[in-house]
Amino acid sequence: MRRRNFIAGLASTTAAWSVAARAQQPERARRIGVLMPTADDQEARTRLTAFQQALQGLGWTDGRNVHIETHFSAGNAADTRKYAAELAALSPDVILAVGGSGLPPVLQATRTVPIVFVTVPDPVGSGFVESLSRPGGNATGFMMFDYNLCGKWLELLKEIAPGVTRAAVLRDPAIPAGIGQFAVIQSVAPSVGVDLTPVNLGDSAEIERAVTTFARSANGGLISTASGLSAVHRDLIITLAAQHKLPAVYQEPNYVTAGGLISYGPNFVDQFRRAAGYVDRILKGEKPADLPVQAPTKYELVINLKTAKALGLAVPPSVRARADEVIE
Repeated sequence: MRRRNFIAGLASTTAAWSVAARAQQPERARRIGVLMPTADDQEARTRLTAFQQALQGLGWTDGRNVHIETHFSAGNAADTRKYAAELAALSPDVILAVGGSGLPPVLQATRTVPIVFVTVPDPVGSGFVESLSRPGGNATGFMMFDYNLCGKWLELLKEIAPGVTRAAVLRDPAIPAGIGQFAVIQSVAPSVGVDLTPVNLGDSAEIERAVTTFARSANGGLISTASGLSAVHRDLIITLAAQHKLPAVYQEPNYVTAGGLISYGPNFVDQFRRAAGYVDRILKGEKPADLPVQAPTKYELVINLKTAKALGLAVPPSVRARADEVIE
């Protein structure tokens, strides 16, 4: 009897130890891949920090219960494809894909790993999702803007610099968004009396050569459309606009804080914060196919008065009154 009691007690103790050991085992760290088709610069880091801080607020801390693997391709298409394949091969729990040039290679690399995208123009028209309300597939996220916004860039250029009759439009023709943005700007051009010159974004020398050639004639302005290459060459574009006295409209506020004239577009840092919420929901079991693609909730107008003064422009009161931020 005593032997049976001893064996029963030993089995009970062993079972208790097994349960306690399992309870003490740390939770499996989840893996998040991030593909940034831009340079590893301050703006990119600001956006990633916003993403990580939002994740932490939801209970996910890098290095504790989640591991974030980030690749920057600096606008190089071959590197973007390579890093997309590498991230997919890691079989992460979710991938954050950035931009219209970052998402396609990730979708080509995997149709099973959940993907949350940010700053992607026209995801339905580009074939990335089936619809905004029901994306289907393995990707969902936050669209950059409605294409109609692009026409407002040209209208804004004409409003802040009425003498402009020619505009160079910097775009990446290798991505659908580059073609789409230019098409919308082109549709508005006749109504404001501006002739357009497309400038394809390539390497630094190509951009400098094209802008310099364009600037040889008078009454010119410039529009920088959204793309990974535009972000990579941001400082060069701003410098060329200043050097050639070209009033320029940009799609992001960071161009204006870096010395550009004026920008109009959504808050992309906020998109990274909101993306953390979708990543959290996917890590907790929801499917990208069931999460609707979200559009920007607000567009911001930012003006650099110092740059306007250097260009000899008097900012119209109507434009200044609409500004969300004015840099003196």
